[in-house]
Amino acid sequence: MNTSLSYWRDVLLTALAPAIWGSTYIVTTQFLPPDRPFTAALIRVLPAGILLLLLTRRLPAYRELGRLLILSALNIGVFQALLFVAAYRLPGGLAAVLGAIQPLLVMVLVWAVDRHAPRQITLFAAVAGVIGMAVLLLSPRTVFEPIGIAAALLGAVCMASGVWLTRRWKINLPVMALTGWQLVLGGLILAPAAWLIDAPLPTLTAWQYAAYAWLCLAGALLAYALWFRGIARLPGVAVASLGLLSPLTAVLLGWIVLSQAISGTALIGLVVVLISVMVVQRTSLPAKK
Repeated sequence: MNTSLSYWRDVLLTALAPAIWGSTYIVTTQFLPPDRPFTAALIRVLPAGILLLLLTRRLPAYRELGRLLILSALNIGVFQALLFVAAYRLPGGLAAVLGAIQPLLVMVLVWAVDRHAPRQITLFAAVAGVIGMAVLLLSPRTVFEPIGIAAALLGAVCMASGVWLTRRWKINLPVMALTGWQLVLGGLILAPAAWLIDAPLPTLTAWQYAAYAWLCLAGALLAYALWFRGIARLPGVAVASLGLLSPLTAVLLGWIVLSQAISGTALIGLVVVLISVMVVQRTSLPAKK
């Protein structure tokens, strides 16, 4: 297959992951029991991971267990915990803007450790993505809460480090098995927080069961499998940039489903973010040999 066509196919498949994650906000706020963030994260990842392990039946090499645990914490367990801390303490817009620095963090890691300097246009596009996200989501009423800001920034560091290390270490497992192990280990990291902090679940309705099923099967099993597949095939900066599609999807779903207005200024920010993502993908396209 033509290298360019193969690359753009991988981009589109990987982009489905953050697009699916963008539905998390509307599903959580409209259908799930309130004030149980760690329980929601646990139900999202652990059953999906167990199902994948039952299907794949692959064990990691003993020498790779330490790296696998680190990746599980960065990509799933610690990241999800920090994500929900930020979500409960910050307006969603500010949390998304802080998360938008992930492509820049990946560039710094690639530059500082791998000795690959980013192209100027790629760096400019990544910065433009942060600015566009700020224009889209921030408002004069935004509250800057220190603990929430720290959690959002640490979450961005976790996700960027996870993307970079997953590609750098190349653990010898098929994508589905690698996804399953990370979801299970990440879920085990989340379990104590869900047990000790969240209230017990009430009797669930059919809609709530369906919402948890969506978060688990689509939001974890499918989305993370596509995400880790993309990490294995695409440059780290390109994958991290696609993460900006998650808050964009959340905004669009709020507009379509909840009739939330999008102002003219916010629309400009949305267009800037989309252009930023496209430019990063285009400038990350491997050179033809």
